[in-house]
Parts: sequence; C-alpha cells; structure tokens
Amino acid sequence: MKKELLLLSMFLFIRLAGFGQESVLTATRFIALLTEAQKTETVFPFDVEERYNFHFVPMKRRGITFNEMNPQQHKLALELLRSCLGQETFQKTNEIIQLEIVLKELEKRKPEDNFRDPGNYHFTIFGNPSSKSIWGWRFEGHHISFNFSFNRKTLVAGTPGFMGSNPAIVLNGPMAGKQVLKQESDRGFAVINSFTSTQLKKAIIDTVAFKDILTFDKRKALLGKPEGIRFSELSREQQSLLLQLIRVYVHRYRHDFAKKMMQEIQKEGLDNIWFAWAGYTKPEIGKGSYYRVQGPTIVIEYDNTQNNANHVHSVVRDLKNDFGGDLLLEHYKKGHSH
Repeated sequence: MKKELLLLSMFLFIRLAGFGQESVLTATRFIALLTEAQKTETVFPFDVEERYNFHFVPMKRRGITFNEMNPQQHKLALELLRSCLGQETFQKTNEIIQLEIVLKELEKRKPEDNFRDPGNYHFTIFGNPSSKSIWGWRFEGHHISFNFSFNRKTLVAGTPGFMGSNPAIVLNGPMAGKQVLKQESDRGFAVINSFTSTQLKKAIIDTVAFKDILTFDKRKALLGKPEGIRFSELSREQQSLLLQLIRVYVHRYRHDFAKKMMQEIQKEGLDNIWFAWAGYTKPEIGKGSYYRVQGPTIVIEYDNTQNNANHVHSVVRDLKNDFGGDLLLEHYKKGHSH
C-alpha cells in the first residue's frame, strides 16, 4: 500500500509540474510582449505587499487590463488563465465578466460611463516566472479574484479564489435565466434540505443570512471555532452531498491540482469538516441565504443577500497555502538574501 501511495504521489507531482511548465512558458511569453511602461505597472517582486491586495469590487488595481492589451497580449493572458483553471471555471469566469454589460443596462448607466466595464480586469505578475524560481500571478476584477503561487514549475496555491455573480439569476433581456453560479447554489441547498429536523437545529447558526462572506477581503481567513454540524454526524448519503459541494469549489482549478487539494482535505480528516447555514433554506429571490464549509485546511463561503437576494459572493480559501503560504514566502526571501 505504501508503495502504491508513493507511486501515486510521484505521478501527481509529474502531472502538476507538467501543467505548471505550461504556465511558466505562457507567463514568460506574456511578459515579453509587454512594453516597459506596462511592465512597470504589471510585474512586481514576489514579496511585495501588493500581492495580498485581494478584493472583488470595482476599484483601481495594479496590473494590465484587457482594455490596455493588444490582440497578442490578450490571447496569451487568456491562455495563462486557462492553464490554471478548470474548463468549466474558465467559462464561468467569462460569463461573470459579461455580466458587467447586464449591470450597466440594469443601472441605466450612460454609454461613456465605465464603472461597469468587461475590459477592466487586471493581470499582475509577482516574481520572475521560470522553472527555477518562486513566482505567482493574479487575475482580478469585479466579482473575480484568483491568486496563483508557484514553486518553480509546481502550482502551490490558487487561493483566495473568489467568484461572484450579480445578478445571481438574470431576470430580463437577452441573457434572461442565466445563473452563472448555479452549481454553487444548487449543491448547497441540496445539502441543507437533506437534513432531519434534529440536524437542522445544529446546522442552522442564524435564521438571518449574513450581509456578506465573513472572510471578506481579509489576508488571513480566520473564522474562529467551527460552527454547525460535523461531517461525522451526517448519513452516508448526506456526506456524499457535502463532498459534491466541496468538489464544486476545489475543481475550480485544473483537475490535477484540484485532486491534490482534495487529498489534503481528506488527509486532515473528513470528520473535522463542519457545515453551517444561515437564512432561508429554500432558493428564492428576495430570501437571503448563506453557507460555510470549514475544516483544518479549507474554508468555503457562499452568500446571497444583496440586491434583494439576487447577488452571490462565493470563495474558497486554503488555510495552509493562501497566497502561497508563509513557507513559500520564506523560501523566496532566503533565495534573494544570498
């Protein structure tokens, strides 16, 4: 058994390094296409505070935007994003960006008003992408934030990983009925609606949903003592539903990396995972809901309360490796101190 596990670990390492090399090459080619002025605004050392400047609202950010890219740069930027995300997540990301057009119409903004802008999404590089260095990069704009950290060719972390959707369900116009984060919603409701009355008393921590995800834009995703109901208190069928929910978030990333992330969760013990709910337990516009999955290595949050409970925020945080983790940063600093 030990030999089989060792072989599996080696196989996963090789696969992870393989797609990590793809990211290295794409990032290197992307940087080579930047002008000197663009590099100044886009490429930073790995240990700068800017790397922790995580948010998901419309705001001024560092990094080059789609609006500032020529066609070649734009193509490579998307290739870099595709190299780290699962295909379905890549599609969801594009759909979230397109919701900026819907919001502009809903808010009756003038044509020259650029507050809602599908071109205002930023790519930022930290460190020197290579097979011998520690580096990372970020893709961020309204309702999207992915923060990737690499140790040479190996992807170490992809969190914080935030995805939001406003509207959660498009009610009118050409995109009517569109629900970008449908899986995140449906899987959560499937879990809570599988519980018995006794289980619901444990799982529901508040009858009113919180105004937003509690980890918000914090550098450390600390929530204190877990609340709700433990994995071990669920039936086998309920445990399966909870694992399906967790996989929705973990598989936002490339399959091999997601598999490694899932193994870390299982290694720390599934019985140490808690599920908590706040607000209404039936999906309905105007009725706010919130859920949280919390374990030794992971926090997942989903909140749908804003804009008459038709505006979703969802996030996955890796408690050991957010922003690459402290250990990776120490390795970087030691390497640059010589």
